[in-house]
Amino acid sequence: MDSFDDKEKRQICDEIAHFFREEYDLELGLIGTGNILDFFQETLGKRIYNKALDDAKKFYDRYADNMETDYYALYQDVR
Repeated sequence: MDSFDDKEKRQICDEIAHFFREEYDLELGLIGTGNILDFFQETLGKRIYNKALDDAKKFYDRYADNMETDYYALYQDVR
């Protein structure tokens, strides 16, 4: 799985530090927030990615079902 670029990683680490400061009154440095990011990326990254794929497939399946219904709605009576 691709990792975040340096700018994205700094922004995410800042958000992690803010969360821990606000929720737990803990000050985390760059190493601590980087370790938390790495842990969650390794632990949850593939699961979140797969869930996103599943959600996209459900959306596509609904879209395809609607497209088929719309297709047959275009048919005209032949008598």
